[in-house]
Amino acid sequence: MRIATWNVNSLSVRLPQVLDWLKANPVDVLGLQELKLTDDKFPYDAFEAEGYHAVTYGQKTYNGVALITRKPADDVVRNIPSHEDVQARVIAGTVETHTGPLRVINCYFVNGQEPGSEKFTYKMKWLGALENWVRGEMQKHPRLIVMGDFNVAPEDRDSFDPVGLKDTIHHTVEERTYFQNMIGLGLTDAYRMFEQPEKSYSWWDYRMLGFQKNRGLRIDHILVSDALKGSVSACTIDRAPRKNKQPSDHAPVIVTLD
Repeated sequence: MRIATWNVNSLSVRLPQVLDWLKANPVDVLGLQELKLTDDKFPYDAFEAEGYHAVTYGQKTYNGVALITRKPADDVVRNIPSHEDVQARVIAGTVETHTGPLRVINCYFVNGQEPGSEKFTYKMKWLGALENWVRGEMQKHPRLIVMGDFNVAPEDRDSFDPVGLKDTIHHTVEERTYFQNMIGLGLTDAYRMFEQPEKSYSWWDYRMLGFQKNRGLRIDHILVSDALKGSVSACTIDRAPRKNKQPSDHAPVIVTLD
């Protein structure tokens, strides 16, 4: 079973690329972030034609998340329960697999802009609410994945310039502590379960030849629960879509479960 996450940075712009990628990489579950469109504008028919179901939580112009699945997702939750928020950032669903039900939580985490700003404060409150909710979800769903654009580079090796970017957004102590708190819930960063190439990133700025110079960050993650950890056989970043004309600034991350 293969599960992927991809911040597409506007599905209306990137839809042909996403469909082409799915044809070449027929994953069982795909979490999309930054749809930047409302649910009524979502191209359900296009995914259905490729053999997929879709559940969405859209928003005009900003944010928006979706779960694209081979089998229908059940027990769908949109946004963090008990956390009032107008931004469409979280969608969760349960899919049946040959080894039992799998809970997938797909998130577009808050960027936060500059540390100390109002948006950074909002980010940290949002992260705390998500952590509390995930803790409860793990008790109900032992086989669980949290994935998406975390907007956090967990370690120095996840940044092209950890010294120059120290204490800036994505690199702050607060954000990295949060990431470790998520790990402390009983989750594992699937990508770091394996030996990976040095300077492996999932996001590159459009500006200043970021991709061409590999000036990137690894901020897109797939975290697996302890019950799934033993079945993880691979986790990779697919750089190929970043080479497309008019690409997303993010690359898909894929985990394989046996």
